[in-house]
Amino acid sequence: MGWNVSGEYFESCNCEAACPCVFLSPPTEGECTALVGWHIDSGEHEGTRLDGLNVALAVYAPGHMVSTPWQVALYLDDRADEAQGSALGAIFSGQAGGHPARLAAHIGEVLGAGPATITFQADGNKRAMTVGSVADMEIAAMPGQGDADITIDNHPLCIAPGFEAVVAKSDHLTYTDQGMSWELSGKAGFYSPFQYSA
Repeated sequence: MGWNVSGEYFESCNCEAACPCVFLSPPTEGECTALVGWHIDSGEHEGTRLDGLNVALAVYAPGHMVSTPWQVALYLDDRADEAQGSALGAIFSGQAGGHPARLAAHIGEVLGAGPATITFQADGNKRAMTVGSVADMEIAAMPGQGDADITIDNHPLCIAPGFEAVVAKSDHLTYTDQGMSWELSGKAGFYSPFQYSA
């Protein structure tokens, strides 16, 4: 049996907007600190439903994201039961294949993985997420010509392939865990639907 998940994703990092890493260029600050969140609208893993659950990933790359192994911490929705938690861990760690496995190929060290209380909100052109007491992030789309969204498509380092990413800026991003502490605002962000399967 295979698996599939779809919903909404967003991220923010310490780069100036728009983040050059998605075009395989070096980060604007020489290193990357990023927080990624996923809300699953609909999903199933080998018969286990995953609808409504959230996942977050904190990423630190001490250099170019393509050539420098990432350090990550994975946070899984604490509302998940044992089967759901195992499924989320398998999918978003890349162990279950699909596009998350391509992302996981960049990981050099997993600093931690486990359950957390994760809230995820989508309101118009804003996205927000909290991860227990360790992370709080909110971004809003940047206005383009005629106040329309600015979007990018088919970028090579992509969290959600097949979907246009809306370019955003952070209102705030704070993270304190795994020996790291970030406090950012006015930096790069993206959001879009996502769909993964294998």
